[in-house]
Amino acid sequence: MKIDVLSLFPDMYNGFLNESIIKRAIDKEKVEIKIHNFRDYSKDPHKKVDDYQIGGGSGMVLMPQPIFDAVEYLKDEDTTVILLTPQGVPYKQNIAYDLSNKKHIILICGHYEGFDERIRTLADLEISIGDYVLTGGEIPSMVIIDSIVRLIDGVIDKESHINDSFNNNILDYPVYTKPNSFRGMDVPDILLSGDHKKINEWRYNEALKKTKERRPDLIEKS
Repeated sequence: MKIDVLSLFPDMYNGFLNESIIKRAIDKEKVEIKIHNFRDYSKDPHKKVDDYQIGGGSGMVLMPQPIFDAVEYLKDEDTTVILLTPQGVPYKQNIAYDLSNKKHIILICGHYEGFDERIRTLADLEISIGDYVLTGGEIPSMVIIDSIVRLIDGVIDKESHINDSFNNNILDYPVYTKPNSFRGMDVPDILLSGDHKKINEWRYNEALKKTKERRPDLIEKS
């Protein structure tokens, strides 16, 4: 998989791309991730990428030319272009699974007051990571990259993400490690029984119980 990110602040990705699972996936050549400063595509002599709103209003708006030129330079017939915006569809695990099967993704990070509306015509999909506003699309792009890369075959053990929260619209079951007893809190006996059928049943029931208590909306959807 190849992921290209269009951002005004490429240095924000230095630590993100050089630690943990993302770095290992890059080193194993499971994914290629490149960060592009779309200011480099500006035809303005001063590399300007934003301007005042036509019709008046506070804040600066990203101009279409640099982003159009960047996308058109980077995309091919296998590309999915994603615009990161509070107005996009809510990001869910099923979208992450779908995107993990794409060959090439371009993520466009907004900034300032927003995008010139015409930039939306470039996008195959608009995504929001939540009902709140951030200063730019860089953090949302990292969220999406992290959620996608871990699903690529060979990046992590497949069983690790099959049992993740939000698969099948339920949260993950409780997990424990050593010691078996800690400050008066004990690991449930069933997990020490060695009976894997009963353990699986317990885990499913506990996951269902947790979902009903914490996210009943997921039960309603399923």
